[in-house]
This record gives sequence, structure tokens and C-alpha cells, in this order.
Amino acid sequence: MEYDVRGFAAASDGTRLFFGVAGPTGARQRESAGDVERRSGSRALDVVLLDGIGCDGWAWNHIQPELSRNHRVVHTHYRGHGRSGLPVDPNACDVPTLAADVVAVMDAVPAQNVVLLGHSMGTQVALEVYRRVPERVRALVLICGSYGRITHTFHGNDMLHRWLPALIENVGKHRGIARALWSRLPPMLAFRIGSWIGEIDGSSLPPEDFKQYVEHLSDIDLDVYLTMLQLAGNHSAEDVLELVRVPTLVIAAEKDTFTPVDVVRALAERIPDAQYIELVGASHAAPIERAGAINEYLGAFLDRLG
Repeated sequence: MEYDVRGFAAASDGTRLFFGVAGPTGARQRESAGDVERRSGSRALDVVLLDGIGCDGWAWNHIQPELSRNHRVVHTHYRGHGRSGLPVDPNACDVPTLAADVVAVMDAVPAQNVVLLGHSMGTQVALEVYRRVPERVRALVLICGSYGRITHTFHGNDMLHRWLPALIENVGKHRGIARALWSRLPPMLAFRIGSWIGEIDGSSLPPEDFKQYVEHLSDIDLDVYLTMLQLAGNHSAEDVLELVRVPTLVIAAEKDTFTPVDVVRALAERIPDAQYIELVGASHAAPIERAGAINEYLGAFLDRLG
């Protein structure tokens, strides 16, 4: 993604956190926020993008540019992802810690009244940020995500939860081989396999976007990734749902096997007055596959906030 401003914030434990900002108040933006408001007819908002695990902006390739035309968009890389540093404590990468990191970035930007836009595990992070600083959250947009225990619902069962400890143990025993395989995953082979078994919609997901996802994923430390996945699978923000008192938009994908549609629908039903949208034919990669539709829904939602 392209940013107008780049910087680093420090987490409470000293972990280095990268963030980028684009939009009306960016350094290269020629129009002022007031000019944008007069042209668009709505107030410019601060939108914070929250990735899924293993991502550092891939899901927002076709959404951030559109959002940043009228709003200031803040994006941060999770610890151990992208340009952020590895966690000082390798085990300190649970969802509440990630949420605290997001608040640290909000302080650094600064951003006081934000719209949290999360994809996949970013939904859990968004809910934990809301738990931590509800007075600083203007609205929630949750895409293809669950409130928690994601390894219990992957593909509609708890097989990933049951097998993950054994996988982590074997990676520990054969770390060199595991890391070599992890860093050499052929992107186009993964694209073909994912399309064939229905994990992604190969007809609407551009291969170059998927290639970027695989390349970014292979750059992440394997131990950090597996630890974060296991901790996200044990985490739940279920108790936060009924406490949400801000406008909320929930978007599900009909063919999502990572976060099945019934899980996302149940999330929406438990948040007071949440708006629910289901994208027909889309997979977990909906922000890339259906970026045009999501941009339209987001635009209408944010206009109502303004």
C-alpha cells in the first residue's frame, strides 16, 4: 500500500510498531480536510485498518486507496509482521496485546475518534480495542471475522484446534526444515490449489494479489505465526458483543471456509442494531474479490456517520 506518512510507535514492552497514514491530512495530500468535506458532503473520519493473521495490508489493496480519498486511513503492521519488529517476548502476541499495540499507534498518530475496520482476526482485535478504549471508537466494520476461538470453527469444525499443538511441537523439532519449506511456498501453486479446493474464488481474485499475500506470509517468522494463531484460537471477545454501543457494519462471505458464514451471522446478531451484509459467491478473500461492492457499502456507511 502507499502512504503519505510513515512512522514507528513503541509498544508497552518496547516492540517496534510500523504504521502508515494516507488521506486528507497526509503529507502529500494537496487538499485540506475541509476541502474534502465540502466536496464529498461528509465529514472526514479516521479509519484504522486491522489485518488478519499473516497479513500486512494485502486485504486492503483495493479498499485503502478509495477510503483515503475522503478519510484519513491509518494502517499498522502487527508485531512480527511486515515492517514491525519481532515481539520482545516471543509469546507476547495474543489478541489483547495486539489491541494494546493498536492503541499505541492511535496515540502516536494521533487518532481519537476512529472507525475500526477489521478483516478476519482483525475482527477480534477491533473488539478488544473497543473493550479497552470504547470512548475512542466511532464505529466498527467487521469483515469475514469472528469474536474468537477461530481454530474451533475453521472449516466448520475444531480439527485445526486439535491438530495445532502437534504441528507446533513438530515444527519445534524440525525447525530448519519447517522454516525452509515455509519460506519457499510457490505462490502460483498455492493459488491453483486454493482455487481448485474452493478456498478462494480464483475467477475474481487477481493472481498478482494472491502472490503478494503468499510472499508476505512467507516473510513472517513461523514460530510467531503459529503462536499467534494458537492464542487467537483460545481468545474470545464474546462478552464484548452485547456491550457495543456504536454503529456496526458486519460483512460475511457466502463461501468463506476460514470463518463460515453462520459464525459471522451469529456475531452480527449479538451486536445491538448491527447491519449485516452477505456477499454471494465470495470467499475469505472478499476484500480483494469483491472490493468494488465493499467500497460501496463502506462509502454509504461512513457517509451516514458523517
